Amino acid sequence: MQLQVSNSPFNQEQAELLNSLLPSLTETQKIWLSGYLTASLSVSNTSSADAPVLEAQSGGKTISKEVTILYGSQTGNAQGLAENAASKLEGNGFQVTISSMSDFKVNNLKKIENLLIAVSTHGEGDPPDNTLSFHEYLHGRRAPSLEGLRYSVLALGDSSYEFFCETGKQFDKRLEELGGTRLFPRMDCDLDYDEPASEWLEGVISSLSEGQVSSAAAVPEAKASVGEQTYSRTNPFKAEVLENINLNGRGSNKETHHLELSLEGSGLSFEPGDSLGVYPKNDSNLVDMLLTELNWGPEETVKVNKQGDLRQLRESLISDFEITVLTKSLIEQAAQLSGNEDLKELLEPGNEERLKEYREGRDLLDFVRDFGSWGESAQEFVSILRKMPARLYSIANSLSAYPDEVHLTIGAVRYESHGRERNGVCSILCADRLQPGDTLPVYIQHNQNFKQPNNPDTPIIMVGPGTGIAPFRSFIQDREESEAKGKTWLFFGDQHFVTDFLYQTEWQKWLKTGVLTKMDVAFSRDTDEKVYVQDRMREQSGELYEWLQKGAAVYICGDEKNMAHDVHNTLIEIIEKEGNMSHADAQAYLEDMQQNKRYQRDVY
Repeated sequence: MQLQVSNSPFNQEQAELLNSLLPSLTETQKIWLSGYLTASLSVSNTSSADAPVLEAQSGGKTISKEVTILYGSQTGNAQGLAENAASKLEGNGFQVTISSMSDFKVNNLKKIENLLIAVSTHGEGDPPDNTLSFHEYLHGRRAPSLEGLRYSVLALGDSSYEFFCETGKQFDKRLEELGGTRLFPRMDCDLDYDEPASEWLEGVISSLSEGQVSSAAAVPEAKASVGEQTYSRTNPFKAEVLENINLNGRGSNKETHHLELSLEGSGLSFEPGDSLGVYPKNDSNLVDMLLTELNWGPEETVKVNKQGDLRQLRESLISDFEITVLTKSLIEQAAQLSGNEDLKELLEPGNEERLKEYREGRDLLDFVRDFGSWGESAQEFVSILRKMPARLYSIANSLSAYPDEVHLTIGAVRYESHGRERNGVCSILCADRLQPGDTLPVYIQHNQNFKQPNNPDTPIIMVGPGTGIAPFRSFIQDREESEAKGKTWLFFGDQHFVTDFLYQTEWQKWLKTGVLTKMDVAFSRDTDEKVYVQDRMREQSGELYEWLQKGAAVYICGDEKNMAHDVHNTLIEIIEKEGNMSHADAQAYLEDMQQNKRYQRDVY
């Protein structure tokens, strides 16, 4: 319906403006605007007309309506949850400021009354890269007293690691030490974080509102219009496999698969630096071996989620639950249900190292064989299993170069442990069982912490050995399509030149056309002395430092424990040597680059 002066309370100019705006809004935007206007109306009815209301009264107390949300995120999960919290809080009448920790001015910390932190833990208890400066400040001597602060922490982690949610725990403890008061208890989330994160946000909103009904109408969840499907982490798109190619040559010790998937009809989009989440299935042979150790038949029916969806036990163990990783939480819950005395002894104080050693390299089949199953029913058995987590892979193509497609570079993981052959769940699914025409449930994981410079003239240095080459293929494709003028330098390494030079013909083509300015390679098994990418960087230290001085951005992708750690230290060495700096000054130089988004890492 067109708005007119005769059928609305608006004058002619207002009606024309609204008529031009409303048809361009999405359903989500219309819903948000509706909630915003409702909030504004409610606020204006209880406040002075000449000033915005940032406080509300409850039980004689003044409740601040200003909330600051800080996030620390390596892959984008914590950032996504922070943005969702901001949207919900704004819909409930709060004024929200949201920022990554790296962009937050620490001098403003004392001015904040309500602080929410959403932060992941990276690797073995490490803070994400974009939290380092804020984490150091808050835990240092210059941290201020925060006696007037109310706060709450949403911690993300992976319970298969020893220091589960460690960064969130550190922030929660430190804010309390500085005098802050929890407005809601910290919530520690495992890989399946949607429900606990939602529970945390509901508790935060309730606490911020002092238990009173919010002054604004809650904003309903956005719903897709008829015929429109929105795909996401909780509603993945079934992407058809177009190509599945082994990139390694005959005789290689490695097996690296290049997958091309169709996104046609999904509406999904991505940028270079983003990742693809893939929900795999367990190997049916491993599931059948597990079933022989259990007391229940494969046709037993179990509930696989809180919605009560039913599936046969065998199929649920294939599709719904993780069975290749033993977490401490799983072992503790199994001990309570089984009553096994040997298992209880393993969990006794003083046996922490023994428990850690037991978990290493074993899976659910080992565990059941060693200690028996638990529970009086198949339902009770699966009730403590962790949901099948998605695997994240760096996207290896540019959407502008390959519309409606997403490419991945996946190394097959095979090894032996405790007398049995072991396989990576997703990598071996892709290597052995996935054919063109099959489908994979996928979603896009946006990652703002691994993005090319806004200025296309900025030079970039890329370090990506092995499958770490994937995002840089995306970078170069994108720069070719956009005709970016900035210089590019790639360091790539693997085992053998003849069999393991991933995407070799493409790099040679880009070197010839000038899209790739310079490339240095290191093949560690082709000579008696092993040579790695960091060795090539040292050889080129003078020119590399010159690039840094001219504003180059550095990107690292790959293994965190070894390669990324070594490359990081090598960069400091180069800066120290070529810049004639102290070690501390060289570290500060690299930290400044990181703060200004000139040093970014996608590591795992």
